[in-house]
Amino acid sequence: MITLLSLTWFFLGCINSKQGINNAENNCPSPPASPPKFKVKNEGDFFEKLRTLNIELSENIITFQTPDYDFIFCDDNGSFITQRGNYQHEDKPTKNYEDAIQELVDPPYKTINWQDKAYQYRVILDPNPFPDFEVEPEKVVLELITPEAEQPQKQTLYTLEQVKKQEAGIQLGVPKVTASVIHNNQFYWSVSSEQGEGNGGIATIVNYDPQGNKINMIQPSQIAKQQINDLKISNNDPDTIVWLATQTSGEGNPYLPGMGLVSYNLNSQSLKSYHARNSELVGIIPHKLMIEKDNIWVATGNGICQIKWQTIEQEDSWKCWQFKLEAELPSEGLNLYPSLLNSSSETTINAEENNKNIEVLWWSPQDYGGEKGRYEVVYNSAFSVTLEDKGAMAWKEIYNKDYKVHSWEAMVYWPGKDWLWNGNKFIRPFDGVLLNYFGGGPGGISSWKNPEKQRPEIYAIRGDLELINLTKNSTDVKYYSGWVDDNLLEPYLTIVPRQQPKNMEPNPLKKFTQNE
Repeated sequence: MITLLSLTWFFLGCINSKQGINNAENNCPSPPASPPKFKVKNEGDFFEKLRTLNIELSENIITFQTPDYDFIFCDDNGSFITQRGNYQHEDKPTKNYEDAIQELVDPPYKTINWQDKAYQYRVILDPNPFPDFEVEPEKVVLELITPEAEQPQKQTLYTLEQVKKQEAGIQLGVPKVTASVIHNNQFYWSVSSEQGEGNGGIATIVNYDPQGNKINMIQPSQIAKQQINDLKISNNDPDTIVWLATQTSGEGNPYLPGMGLVSYNLNSQSLKSYHARNSELVGIIPHKLMIEKDNIWVATGNGICQIKWQTIEQEDSWKCWQFKLEAELPSEGLNLYPSLLNSSSETTINAEENNKNIEVLWWSPQDYGGEKGRYEVVYNSAFSVTLEDKGAMAWKEIYNKDYKVHSWEAMVYWPGKDWLWNGNKFIRPFDGVLLNYFGGGPGGISSWKNPEKQRPEIYAIRGDLELINLTKNSTDVKYYSGWVDDNLLEPYLTIVPRQQPKNMEPNPLKKFTQNE
């Protein structure tokens, strides 16, 4: 059943790339009378509602569409408008288990049109193990039906043995075409595999020449273990650059960090990665990309970046906006609790004349399966906590002596490993919170100090952190957030320019690694 759930998550989670034309007028629309409310039913809403599914372009207007919201960028004033949306992507979620299994048994073909002719394509496991799991797949195959053909031509993309050799899995995961592009009369498809429970595959870019009916596979070894969410192509004469939005995933967690925005030069076969720890990218998981003149737009689960791609290495070529939830403070103020489960408030946040709003960071239920919960909100004065049972250690101690720390991972394994150093504090974006559906839900700065309670005592999930002391056995931090009862606030969604911190300092984790 766990394997089936994993397959279903992967099967429903991949969205086909689609580029449309916005029929709106070429002037910026008026903002709504009030920002749209952000209603949270579960912690997964922070991912699903902020995940861009489609980007539409018209003159002077770019619209980033999520399931519930539209973020509209206007060239005229260089700012965003947030309004309620209702985008219906062409890969509609499968409504029941039987339909999901049937689509695994016989995946539907998708269509790409070129010169008024339709080409049909899909990727499948061969042999197909569904629905009885009586055989083990040995390879992943692309099937392509050209306009003149009645039967598909087949091309093996990779085999189980190749996946094992790459250490990308011990069995083949369900593959999916996640994006399609036509560039210079050539087709490009990105193919990704389900990950988790030993399942895996090899990230693949398929190039097809319809004039010569020739298929070419592009499989850079650096991205073999990545999942590709989207693919776009730009030309920097004489080079052709493929841009990829990448991530990884695991059992019960559809969104895990990966290489972020990847550029791959088809001519020189050189590859570069831009993610939240080594660049200005705002967010961990890029979902959608768009090339617009000299810019590449990157929509992540935490915000949107506009990058001058020809000078991407320069800091001033990046301009980013991040999602922000705010709520109006009630006139009577708010009782602020230092943790999710604490029954005693530590202080009260009052609605001052010049501070009527408060930033909302997260929502968590106080018990699994229950509807009662609390919002984590910004608290400028900070709380302190010492985790006596959790310290730091080298990644090699977690895995093995040969483990190489990825550039998108923290320098050491510690309770705040999912926070990013911004030069002033450790921060955690919306898409930097691991959902962990099968492991007790998202966590952060927390401990099981009361074993009688159903879930851990969570101090901070997204609050900024200031590291006071870190040893192998304990973690001492200040966290700039607190918790309030969820019935007292009605958060609304905005998108604001990312503010760079002042008085930049080196990452304090460097001292810990030097001591090691």
